[in-house]
Amino acid sequence: MPAGPRTPITLAIIGCGQRGKAYAEYALQSPEFCKVVAIAEPRPKTRRRFADVHSVDSTLMFSTWQELHAASEETINTIGRRLADAVVVAVQDHMHKEVVLAFGGQGYNILCEKPMATSLEDLIEMEEAVGRAGTIFGMGHVMRYSPYSREITELVRSGALGKLVNIVQVEPVGYYHFAHSYVRGNWAAEKSSSFSLMTKCCHDIDILCFWLSPSMPSRVSSFGSLQHFRKSSKPVEAGSATRCLDCPMEKDCAYSAKKIYLDPVSRGKTGWPVSPLVDGLPDIENVTRALRDGPYGQCVYESPNDVCDQQVVNLEFSDGETASFTMVAYTSLICDRQVRLHFTHGEIVGDMRTFTVHNFRTGVRSTSVPRDEGGGHGGGDLGLIRAFVEAVRTGRQDALGTTLAEVVKSHITVFAAETSRLEGRVVDCVEFERSVRERVSATRKAAASASTNGTDVTSSPTEKI
Repeated sequence: MPAGPRTPITLAIIGCGQRGKAYAEYALQSPEFCKVVAIAEPRPKTRRRFADVHSVDSTLMFSTWQELHAASEETINTIGRRLADAVVVAVQDHMHKEVVLAFGGQGYNILCEKPMATSLEDLIEMEEAVGRAGTIFGMGHVMRYSPYSREITELVRSGALGKLVNIVQVEPVGYYHFAHSYVRGNWAAEKSSSFSLMTKCCHDIDILCFWLSPSMPSRVSSFGSLQHFRKSSKPVEAGSATRCLDCPMEKDCAYSAKKIYLDPVSRGKTGWPVSPLVDGLPDIENVTRALRDGPYGQCVYESPNDVCDQQVVNLEFSDGETASFTMVAYTSLICDRQVRLHFTHGEIVGDMRTFTVHNFRTGVRSTSVPRDEGGGHGGGDLGLIRAFVEAVRTGRQDALGTTLAEVVKSHITVFAAETSRLEGRVVDCVEFERSVRERVSATRKAAASASTNGTDVTSSPTEKI
């Protein structure tokens, strides 16, 4: 049942790191609309601090999502109620499937951080499970929800500039941001996470598809590689050093861990990117220890990363429209995307803070500066959680402005782009999705048949999707 208009929506936050904190911020800003009542987080100091900030009862603080799930199961069985109205899934990407399936099975409304899944098999399984549950499902495609993007969307849908026929978007990741997250951090290796186009840019592909809808992606090509963050690029002057704190040329390196982490702490700056390094509040002592012993202190040229540091994607849509997208690590801008939208009777040029509209028919050129609501992604984090809470309150998926089918479609488009990059060919998006679904179905049937016949299929090779 949807909550009443004056009843705050209750949330369980699974993963109290950067993304969990970003979504939970809405509960602090607007407690009349939502409240965090339960959390799951393995780091004790982070868990305790998060609970204190949100006044979470000690009986609803859990070390693992499994503990939270078990407590929820007990509550459902004993009093017929879930612990919260919805869960926010903000764990590591490869864990999304198991957590979404578990809490979806208990009937929770779910907001899942991007990407939805790191494999096509998991994506299809999650799609089916969420569809069966019939609950509200939100995706962390935060770019749709910022005031900036919403104003552009209104212009696109209005038709005031004619038909949208082409989009050019650039994601300038930022040199130290890429080094932090995709060389030293949790998204450095495809095997333990996924490819960088998925983990960093699936919401870029999503918003391109969104603006050009109802036209659908028909063909995609992509090119990219890991250009710089590898051992062959290591400066000779660095010698045999494998850690920044031991490196003779640390002061001259753009990717010095001392510059990125220790120097900001010495100036009292303890937010991102320093905060993920330690459990609790960062200080000189514990950050230094993390750089001595952990991955964030490794030389970027000695780190075991393998994901692309630059990639381009070219898309053709079913009504002939086109789009191009570039992701690149080597920028001074940090995720301040630049976009150009070309219409038959005008254009929009923006940078995530402001955008300029040129109407060819009237000759009028105007600049818009959308209201800054604070929070990450130009207000997109706040906009998404606000929309999700409203969707849960009213029981209306359309309050999110997206559907499960749209979410899955844009993810499949990202997988198709990566297939193009790896195989060096233009990929037919419709055929790609059809073949993926057929292969997943065939694999399941084979597994079910083998199980019935008592055959161990775990040692049999299967086609990688």
